[in-house]
Amino acid sequence: MGTEPEDFEMVAASLRADSADLPAFVEALAAKLMGALPGHCEVERRAKNLFSHDKVVRNLSVSVGDWRYTLQSDGAGAVETARAKAVRGIVLKNEHLPLAEWIQGLARDLSAEAATSEQARLALERLLT
Repeated sequence: MGTEPEDFEMVAASLRADSADLPAFVEALAAKLMGALPGHCEVERRAKNLFSHDKVVRNLSVSVGDWRYTLQSDGAGAVETARAKAVRGIVLKNEHLPLAEWIQGLARDLSAEAATSEQARLALERLLT
């Protein structure tokens, strides 16, 4: 698997799948990224509401190269997405992005990382299956 443009598009399409139902999308995305990128993905879950035993994703963080992608969810369908560039642990740039741009950026950086790392290439393949 190379990092051809079609690979990038496949990753972006895979990450975008079912984004019409945002709470379900966030749950599916967290599961997909945790499975594909163990050690590079962190998920924080909280109770859906005060008396609920159901837990939903509230924060999702993915590290790819020098980039850290974060998604915060209220559990009801509103999300905030951002990307930060860090060099040696120091954040140089932090930008809020619309969800579509966040997905595109994450897919692009995953594809670029896959070109230089066997572990990232295998993670990319897991994302696409």
